[in-house]
Amino acid sequence: MIAGRTSAEAQAKERTAFAVLAAISFSHLLNDTIQSLIPAIYPILKSTFALSFGQIGLMTLALMLTASLLQPVVGFYADRRPTPYSLVVGMGFSLVGLLLLSVAAAFATLLLAAALVGIGSSVFHPESSRVARMASGGRHGLAQSLFQVGGNVGSSFGPLLAAFLVVPRGQSSIGWCALLALLGMVILWKIGGWYRIRRSAASGASSSSLPGRRTHVSSRRVGWSIAILAALIFSKYFYLASLNSYYTFYLISRFHVSVRTAQIDLFVFLGAVAAGTILGGPLGDRFGRKYVIWGSILGVLPFTLLLPHASLFWTSILSVVIGLILASAFSAIVVYAQELVPGRVGLISGVFFGFAFGMGGLGAAVLGRLADVVGIESVYKLCAFLPMIGLLAAFLPDDTSRRSRDIEPAFARAPSSAKASTSAKATVNRTAV
Repeated sequence: MIAGRTSAEAQAKERTAFAVLAAISFSHLLNDTIQSLIPAIYPILKSTFALSFGQIGLMTLALMLTASLLQPVVGFYADRRPTPYSLVVGMGFSLVGLLLLSVAAAFATLLLAAALVGIGSSVFHPESSRVARMASGGRHGLAQSLFQVGGNVGSSFGPLLAAFLVVPRGQSSIGWCALLALLGMVILWKIGGWYRIRRSAASGASSSSLPGRRTHVSSRRVGWSIAILAALIFSKYFYLASLNSYYTFYLISRFHVSVRTAQIDLFVFLGAVAAGTILGGPLGDRFGRKYVIWGSILGVLPFTLLLPHASLFWTSILSVVIGLILASAFSAIVVYAQELVPGRVGLISGVFFGFAFGMGGLGAAVLGRLADVVGIESVYKLCAFLPMIGLLAAFLPDDTSRRSRDIEPAFARAPSSAKASTSAKATVNRTAV
């Protein structure tokens, strides 16, 4: 039995579609490069339009709120009726948002442009997360990390584009970044074709139904677990909002560095976030996602407490450590939640990506307003305590990934005969092994 299980796992790994994972990860890179460009050019917009920190926070709120509110809706719809080519449409919204941002002459136009980029992300993330799971070959944590790291790397490229393109050439140069969206649309069209063929070969069975697993956790416990995971997302992304949106201002205010130097430091921090993301999924596959979640959120606390009191040199070092540790949580959280609620990949991905973006946007707005009142340095002293929320991870049920191999696959809400037939075939194959 053990030998048969090992053989099955080896075959699953061989079926991992790394070319598709690379393509969807690169598309995620393009999407999040576009998204991260907006916070990276805040110093330029603040000077050009005489914006307050509160108005900057509203821009982030417009960007993140559209993404957060629409993602669960897109995911819920896609679970029932997957739409492969919707990924192209989502990237099209981002393209229009960039072009509008390059010619904006009023604050209201800036808000609209940010909202359009947010809509693009809201369409992109649920379906692209489904594609990553379809291509995983059963290695869900690895696939989620590879998908997610593309976004994190892209987030680190936004400040570089701002530093070396937008700062020297001005607001109109943002229009050139629309070429990234155009490239993304071409790649996503190819991915959409693979997705459509894969669904046809599966006789209409959606990826969200292959393969769901019973978690043997009561519905009430699942509800509490999702609430705990949401609290952990709040902690992670509220803190990250202080770095993503205001780290450059913090460095300029406290250490009097140049705008370009501050943006390069932001790039280094975001690069550390990308590296941390790579680790989270595979570590969760190997050791259990609960341990990764626990260590990532609570484990970063000593470093966040030290950051507001560090010199410029140690601030750079601590920001890298914080990025590495904190970033490892998200892939583990998403896959953990997908296993708690099997058969709802799109919905769960949409809820958690959307909630993460929403918390990032809300955090930016609240912290921006707070910075106007008490100063940016005081904001970092207050945010340092947010990782204490990681203590809640102790109340999560045992990691479903540790016992999933011994649980019979089942489809969640499988009303069609096609799903029932597929489930029966899976049972036959498992018995033969």
